[in-house]
Amino acid sequence: MRLDKFICESTELTRSMAKKLLKSGEVTCDGEVVKDPSFKVTDAMLIEVDGNELNLIGERYIMMHKPIDTICSTVDEEYQSVLSLMDIEKPEALHIAGRLDVDTTGLILITSDGQWSHKITSPKKGCGKRYLVEVAEPLSKDLVDVFKQGIELKSEDGLTKPAELDIIDSHNARLTIVEGKYHQVKRMFAAVGNKVVNLHREAIGPIEMDHDLEECEWRYLTDEEIARVK
Repeated sequence: MRLDKFICESTELTRSMAKKLLKSGEVTCDGEVVKDPSFKVTDAMLIEVDGNELNLIGERYIMMHKPIDTICSTVDEEYQSVLSLMDIEKPEALHIAGRLDVDTTGLILITSDGQWSHKITSPKKGCGKRYLVEVAEPLSKDLVDVFKQGIELKSEDGLTKPAELDIIDSHNARLTIVEGKYHQVKRMFAAVGNKVVNLHREAIGPIEMDHDLEECEWRYLTDEEIARVK
């Protein structure tokens, strides 16, 4: 890796700022001052700026308990971005795998690893997302088969892929879908004459929400959790 790129990926500096830093003579590689931005860095080298060691951040895998009235965007818009809730280095390198609507709470996954994210978000991968759903009208048992067969959504041709509906009580259920159509859960219940009142995501594929996380809180995934997707 080029030295200027190493500095950028280890700090908040831009490429131009890294080159200025190098020119100042404050960067050393194994104790020797290096000013050449194209200098090749190896894994064994000790890179320091003014005596402070630099280390690559590496890929990051995070779960967050998304609160209501936040958006799964990289910047604040009408509502606050979930990334702005995090005190973390280089947030611009992160993206959200598996977005939620502004009024939906629950599990979101945030990562810098595009290939890992693709395994979650690609429709071809069939990654299930499980939701806890509260609806306005009573649920009938025959809806289990209706959802399993697929539902025709307004303004769309064909049926949704089979979904698993587990009715908890008259107004609450768990729904697992393997697609990510626009407002899909809300539209599925609307198609059967009901309305979603509250929606909370509990799981994405093999990764379950950590029940110790309060709304707005986040943590890094364990190696085991990361490997479940890989």
